[in-house]
Amino acid sequence: MTAAETGTRTTVSVVIPVKDDDTELRRCLRALALQTRLPDEIVVVDNGSTDSSAEVARAAGARVVRCDERGIPAASSCGYDAARGDIILRLDADSLPSHTWVQTMSEALERQADVSAFTGGARFIDGPRRLRRPLAALYLGAYAAVTFSALGHLPLFGSNLAFRASAWRDVRHEVHRHDPDVHDDLDLAFHLGLRHRIRYLPHAAMGISMRPFGDRVGFRRRVWRGHHTVVIHWPEDFPPVRWQKLALQRALHRRGLSPTRSRSGR
Repeated sequence: MTAAETGTRTTVSVVIPVKDDDTELRRCLRALALQTRLPDEIVVVDNGSTDSSAEVARAAGARVVRCDERGIPAASSCGYDAARGDIILRLDADSLPSHTWVQTMSEALERQADVSAFTGGARFIDGPRRLRRPLAALYLGAYAAVTFSALGHLPLFGSNLAFRASAWRDVRHEVHRHDPDVHDDLDLAFHLGLRHRIRYLPHAAMGISMRPFGDRVGFRRRVWRGHHTVVIHWPEDFPPVRWQKLALQRALHRRGLSPTRSRSGR
């Protein structure tokens, strides 16, 4: 049962994993402080920073959770576990949300009880000005096109993401949180997508940095991690097998017989 159905106020947690990004984190936290709907809490997960990231977070009123296990999958999962809100929003330390981001994401989940997760798009906020929007669209479009065939549904984009805490609790023991070479958002999509509905939210504006794509070695590493994230789910989620499971889930759901553990089953 949702908070709206019980007449209680829906609470919102924002989770930000960070490692040595104090300058970018300060900018991100300033943007969150100017939201039209303020989150009930901001959880900054310090993944072994050697700079002042933790101090920046505390000074902005965020709750700092330390995660000493290396890697974004561990840090993100740690933050989701620690979040107290009914809705969990996720972005990166170098992301820059629009002033309506929290409101747009949270209201979408409040309105649509059959959706468990919304993912948004992005635009680059650095790099050549004329290329920022088209390159971001190309990058995210390619990501969605490549991963759709593996997932059988939309992927999740970790820099602009919202989902129900109940959905996280449903899959928290299944995600590959201890593998630092996994793309945590793609891995989460594999597990959420089998039993929960994922949708794209076009008006959840988010600025992201082009930094990860400026390094050729770093970009190749990201591609390899994407491939690694897909194949570790095989053979159970080899595409034809996964498509059949999704088709069965959807057919059962239409008949009111879905074996999902949450209201928001596919």
